[in-house]
Amino acid sequence: MALIRNISDTALLAAIYRARESESADPLFRDPFARRLAGERGEEIARSLVFSEKNAWAWFARTYVFDQLINQQIAAGCDLVVNLAAGLDARPYRLALPASLKWIEVDLLEITDYKEEQLNDEQPHCVLERVRLDLADVAARRALFSRVGADARQALVVSKGLIVYLTAEAAGALAEDLSQQASFRHWLLDLASPALLKMMQKKMGQPLAQASAPLKFAPPEGPDFFKAHGWQAREVRSMFHTAGSLKRLPLMLSFFYRLQKSDAFQANRPWSGACLLENVSNPNN
Repeated sequence: MALIRNISDTALLAAIYRARESESADPLFRDPFARRLAGERGEEIARSLVFSEKNAWAWFARTYVFDQLINQQIAAGCDLVVNLAAGLDARPYRLALPASLKWIEVDLLEITDYKEEQLNDEQPHCVLERVRLDLADVAARRALFSRVGADARQALVVSKGLIVYLTAEAAGALAEDLSQQASFRHWLLDLASPALLKMMQKKMGQPLAQASAPLKFAPPEGPDFFKAHGWQAREVRSMFHTAGSLKRLPLMLSFFYRLQKSDAFQANRPWSGACLLENVSNPNN
């Protein structure tokens, strides 16, 4: 039986890396729920993906950067977080959030039920709502966005580990649906370069494709892809340079980091970054 059964199993992989970093001597962040959420299958999946294990620094850096940018938006007045494909994310429980903040998690039925069961005895630090929904259902997601957008003033959409599994057409359509909500001011997502996508497809793409979760999306224009769909890049942080500055890179990669510290987007190199986009489709924003 394949270790990765479906796209939701990638959430176990993300959780195990959060657990490992949390348990390190000097952690970049703390997630006391990650080990429980990942379970033994999370460890098994991680050990089966050699490329992922060799590049664990990217998982640590992504969580660290997303934490920073989310906290930054909340400090700037964000009153709603909409976490698309939330997986096993535990931020409502582990971050110091305002009690008045509303946080909506959206994901498939099975992974949402599993997380709810695992965290049943825990209390979130904010107002938490879970929505069981397949984001491929366009009518259902539009209805959700309309409902939650109407009740917010300054919302942040978060979609970590989602975009890479979409086609360019699907990514553009999702961006446009989100941009139609004037209250959805910012969107935080992770993005890969074409070179990195090609590398990941070669090194770990087969088990994902067999689980009907092939890696697809890495636009050559980078964050500028979203300009035509109502979004403008406001901040982009490289995972590589973040990991280098935090001294989380292995020896050889640390050498290359010291040689070149430019944060410029490099489509012809294996690059990944956290991109904070601003909604520019509505003149009232």
